[in-house]
Amino acid sequence: MRHLFPLSLFLAAVLSAAPSVRAQDPFPAEWASEILKNVPELPDPSNMMAAFLNARASEALDRAAARRAELTTPEAVAAYQEEMKAFFIRQLAGFPERTPLNPQITGRGEGNGFRYEKVVFESRPKFFVTALLFLPPDPGPHPAVLVPCGHSENGKAYENYQRLCIGFARNGMAALIYDPVDQGERGQLLTPDGKTAHPGTTGHMLAGTGCILLGSNLAQVRVWDGMRALDYLESREDIDRTRFGCCGNSGGGTLSSYLMALDDRIYCAAPACYLTSMKRLLETIGPQDAEQNIFGQTAFGMDHADYVCMRAPKPTLMCCATKDFFDIQGAWDTYRSAKRVFGNLGFPERLDLVEANEEHGYTPLLRQTTIRWMRRWLLGKDDPVVEGEFDVLTEEESHCAPGGQVLNLEGARSVYDLNRDQLDTLKKTWRKPEPSDLAALVGAAEIADGAAAPLWEAEAGTWAGCAVRRLVLQPEPGVFLPAVRITPASVTGLRIVACRQGKAAWLGKADALRALVGRGEDVLVVDLRDTGETFSVSAHKPWDEPFGGNWQTFFRAYLLGRSQTGMWTSDLACCANYLTGGREGETCRITATEGFVIAAHCAAALAPGRIAGVDAEAPPRTWEETVLSGGTEYPDLSTVVHGMLNVCDWPALARP
Repeated sequence: MRHLFPLSLFLAAVLSAAPSVRAQDPFPAEWASEILKNVPELPDPSNMMAAFLNARASEALDRAAARRAELTTPEAVAAYQEEMKAFFIRQLAGFPERTPLNPQITGRGEGNGFRYEKVVFESRPKFFVTALLFLPPDPGPHPAVLVPCGHSENGKAYENYQRLCIGFARNGMAALIYDPVDQGERGQLLTPDGKTAHPGTTGHMLAGTGCILLGSNLAQVRVWDGMRALDYLESREDIDRTRFGCCGNSGGGTLSSYLMALDDRIYCAAPACYLTSMKRLLETIGPQDAEQNIFGQTAFGMDHADYVCMRAPKPTLMCCATKDFFDIQGAWDTYRSAKRVFGNLGFPERLDLVEANEEHGYTPLLRQTTIRWMRRWLLGKDDPVVEGEFDVLTEEESHCAPGGQVLNLEGARSVYDLNRDQLDTLKKTWRKPEPSDLAALVGAAEIADGAAAPLWEAEAGTWAGCAVRRLVLQPEPGVFLPAVRITPASVTGLRIVACRQGKAAWLGKADALRALVGRGEDVLVVDLRDTGETFSVSAHKPWDEPFGGNWQTFFRAYLLGRSQTGMWTSDLACCANYLTGGREGETCRITATEGFVIAAHCAAALAPGRIAGVDAEAPPRTWEETVLSGGTEYPDLSTVVHGMLNVCDWPALARP
């Protein structure tokens, strides 16, 4: 297959065919660096991608806020809610069918003013969920509050979460708290000694990558677990199914926001330490782990305020912290926007906000205020709540499954198993996409025809008998590609070189360049966006290397319905327009390394009149292999494209 032809063999063949090329001085390093200092409108190249993507998100979110402000009638609000919910569910790829829960009570106990039960149920066949149900001492029926966990490694056993749930039980309400995947007892991949291999957010990123390739989202799995937990509560005679609440902190604030927006059974809600605004989130800490990013969300205009507005006018309390990394100003912006909608419906008192002068976390003030809020709306009692003193369960006491892991249960399945099953089904309908569909599938900008003039260009000098120019191309407003063009005296062909480590790294290996110009190729070596001079370091550096680069750039683009592959496709098409000058019949080839290989094949498919083919070095593993690896290998997020495994795997793009 041509796209797998090793570049080393290609270069060896070229060198043997061009004996006149001899060793010379290395390519001047200064010619390949700091080109973008010549672009005054780009003072900080390392911030280029965040600024570019944030600006587009901000434009869409501003339009959405203006529309939200016009929701002045019940009819307008109802239509808006229906539209938002339909979009939200569609982006999650819908929900599976309801199957038997097969609940088991694996233990019971009592504490100071409460009872508890250990529960295991199946949100999907053999997809086990572990939960603790805290109950008042009397038999009920009781109102019930669903409590999704934040990103605690020990899940439902985390002390502050238990204190909240026990507080509910001591104040007349049941509380069901359940483990998320890869937290508590729900490791999705185990180490040889039976521990969770990738606890918390890292596990969510690994499992979420497969979901994204399949056109879904880990949020679908997480939301469905919560909906089935409500189904379980509905099945119990000691629970009043007409009085449900939902609350959670941090990652549990994310899930309670999703659940309160999508499940009409939740009457009262109080998400904590999550709600801000998408604009302030992107401007501050940036996107977070997989389930907190919904495909195309910012492009559509679904903001944090919409999680609140989708349920208006049901009682909702925003629990916030002054010093939270989820920006407090964004929280107040969201509150104000949603408060107008509640007021226009005639129920302004049903939306409130509490701000604790604390850092991120389920602090006593937020726990006690949440319990009081639920008592007001679920029990009709509005009085101060004092948490009091009591013991919580130890982590071992909280275990519901054998050895504290659901994968020890007979026939247990993981998210990775669910994704493999879906992949098997999708493969039966794979096809090579038509070029007319490909740009939309990968989220590439419109591929223009004709020549692309450089934004800036200057002679650098001569090297190996070739003229060298430094230049900057602009494939989209706000995106700048620094490049070096090396033109031999006699030109026999045109070539674009895109190296994942950046143009300076490739030009530092001068033998490869000598091989190309020695056979008369006019070579453009370019930094595609977010590489080389414009590489941006994320807010969580430990994830950059294992996930293949700047993972936050991936999610910023993902929120806009785009992909890094699609953006790189646009960059390469722009380079081809420049190099060929838009001349009829003039074509170039692309030499691409690693993750750029997929974008190069996309560009060749979308611009066949300008790109004649691709020569690849170290191509990435297939999308199918990413799903089948089941968390045993880190994915390169930059190569991941939402929903592409519904259509094909990327090698199909390379076939004629």
